[in-house]
Amino acid sequence: MPDEQLVPTVTVHDAHADGEALLLDVREPEEWAAGRAPGAHHVPLGRLDPTALPAGRRVLCICRSGGRSARATEVLRAAGFEAYNVAGGMQAWMAAGLQVVCDTGPGRII
Repeated sequence: MPDEQLVPTVTVHDAHADGEALLLDVREPEEWAAGRAPGAHHVPLGRLDPTALPAGRRVLCICRSGGRSARATEVLRAAGFEAYNVAGGMQAWMAAGLQVVCDTGPGRII
C-alpha cells in the first residue's frame, strides 16, 4: 500500500481548475456509473495500463477517498508520467460542492 502522504497530490479545487490534465478515475465500474467528475476518463485500477494513456500529458488520479488513486499515481510516475493523486478523492470533490454526474443526470458517490 502506498503512503498517501508521500505521493504527490493536488486538491480537488486544483484538479477541477486544471483544464489541461487528464482526470483519471480509477474506481470500479459501479462506482463510476453512480457518479463521476464531468470530463473524467475511466480506467479501473486493476486494468491500468500506462502505455494506453496519452504520453506527455499530466494525469490527475482520483478514486473514492484517495487510496487507490495514490497507487495509480505511483504506477504512472514509475512509468514516467507527471501524475498526482487528488487528495480526498470523489468524497472530497462532492464535499467541496463540485459537480458529480452520471448518465441520467446528477450523480452520487458510493
